[in-house]
Amino acid sequence: MAAMDEGALRQRMAEVMRAMDDKGLNRGTSGNVSARCGEAMLVTPSGVPASRLTADHMVLVRPDGSTAPGSLKPSSEWRMHRGLLDRRPDVGAVVHCHSRHATILACAGKPIPAVHYMVAVGGGASVPVAPYATFGSTELAEIVVETLAGRYAALMANHGQIVVAPTLDFALAIAEEIEEQAAVYWGTLAIGGPTLLGDDEMNLILQRFKSYGQGR
Repeated sequence: MAAMDEGALRQRMAEVMRAMDDKGLNRGTSGNVSARCGEAMLVTPSGVPASRLTADHMVLVRPDGSTAPGSLKPSSEWRMHRGLLDRRPDVGAVVHCHSRHATILACAGKPIPAVHYMVAVGGGASVPVAPYATFGSTELAEIVVETLAGRYAALMANHGQIVVAPTLDFALAIAEEIEEQAAVYWGTLAIGGPTLLGDDEMNLILQRFKSYGQGR
């Protein structure tokens, strides 16, 4: 798939933020999105509701962490986005949101286990929980990078969910599925707990997912 130019990336980021609101994955000014842009990174600005975001609002953060004069202040979580893009050459985009059921589990410190084969969209047999650290901190950035090693998705304790993927659209799709799996797991906990799939089956599913669909 051809890489988007900067203008198209900016526009798509604004669309993804609005889509998260429309899909119930986010609300208000919570959540943020980033995309690799050459050696730099585009990230959503701090404190601007999704309904008001435009392509021009996106903030270009250079490799040294600097921004252009006159640009908006980048998301408070820009260090987390930068760390993930720096450490994951397979990643072109990051989506972070406070979707309800994923956040409920994150606040309870409960990873999503192998309750359904679609849990594997997160890149593992479960979706882990990154330990808590204050939002926007370097400590949180490091913790999330470590927790996501080799995976596409994780929960963030007392915070929400984080997804990385090659493209913005892929990251949004994974975030939507992680919220669905969080809701399924939450529902099973209310009626006595789930029957989990075994490690052998989940390993098979993970292999199948490598060639599933039309590519991203």
